[in-house]
Amino acid sequence: MSAMQATGPASANTPAGRASPDSPAGPALPEPALGTVGDAVRRPGSAEGRAGAAPRPIRARLALTLLGFGAIAVLACLLAPLVGPTHVSLVRAFDRSIPFADNVDAQIFFIARLPRVIAAALVGAALASAGVVFQAMLRNPLATPFTLGVSAGASLGAMLVIILGTTAALGPLSPVPLASLAGSALATAVVYWLAKPSGRAISTSVLLLAGVTLNSFFSALIMFTQYLADFSQVYRAARWLMGDLDVGGFGPIVAALPLMAIAFVMFAMLPSTLNLLSVGNDAAAARGVDVGGAQRLAFISASLATAAAVSLAGPIGFIGIIVPHFVRLVVGVDHRIVLPASALCGAAFLVACDLAARALFGGLEIPVGVVTAILGGPFFLWLLVRKG
Repeated sequence: MSAMQATGPASANTPAGRASPDSPAGPALPEPALGTVGDAVRRPGSAEGRAGAAPRPIRARLALTLLGFGAIAVLACLLAPLVGPTHVSLVRAFDRSIPFADNVDAQIFFIARLPRVIAAALVGAALASAGVVFQAMLRNPLATPFTLGVSAGASLGAMLVIILGTTAALGPLSPVPLASLAGSALATAVVYWLAKPSGRAISTSVLLLAGVTLNSFFSALIMFTQYLADFSQVYRAARWLMGDLDVGGFGPIVAALPLMAIAFVMFAMLPSTLNLLSVGNDAAAARGVDVGGAQRLAFISASLATAAAVSLAGPIGFIGIIVPHFVRLVVGVDHRIVLPASALCGAAFLVACDLAARALFGGLEIPVGVVTAILGGPFFLWLLVRKG
């Protein structure tokens, strides 16, 4: 039997496009399990795998999902300003014949409630989207926007300003949000520097360990700073650390909006890449993904969204883990659907939590971070048990 005849059966049994283990090219990379991301990961070369050629079922599902979650988010944003301990008449609030200084309904609606609802929607969308990105990049379903120390860095910056009484401001940014952004930028730079060896992709394990370590270190510095402060400063710092959406106007929202807009533009470039990264770096690289560039884009965009959200409302926990997992239970695991759906669901969720914080306890208003923690703690434990 000739050599060509001997190799014939092996060639016939080798799937098209994959090298035989005995071929000169060596063993081929294993195909990733397509079931891990549903229809999101397609074989290269197929019409569904090419950029810009999303299959019609995906487009239909995306449209239906956006319509459903978008309607919920809009409904929450429309109803939330009308609910509170004080009744507000929309007719009087929009009545231009009454001077604004004398129009109590307009002051409550446009100064106290409407900015708060908008801030809740923006912060909820940012934190939920950042949670989706971090979980896909780290391939860890329990990762949150606060896992990598960005929130702790922002909190440390805010604490230093509160304790030291600094009054420096930059445009619409007051001292506390400005210091919060600076602290988050420092934390992001340190974690990225530790996890990014020269000329290589980001090590997700080093990134996770560096973030957890930096988070603990910054938390220790926060406690030390609080110990040196007086009672009034500690009280103000503790209230900020609980998370609060009482922005008192549109100025803080305008200041945080550019950073959030940049983050969401970067998010829009990620869904298909996140599908591949969630399978594994090797599988993503085999399909032509620049793994290092995709990781940088994911890390920077999620960190930027987290920093902007924390600077606006303080560290509000559990949104980045509750919302993404709930959305996956409803729509599946394809990030082309999960990412926009999580943004809309996160907006509606935090608006609802803030409404509960304002309305469920009579005249007592509790920080919204307390409500999200009460809901998120049991959910996190349930998720641990379910994954275990």
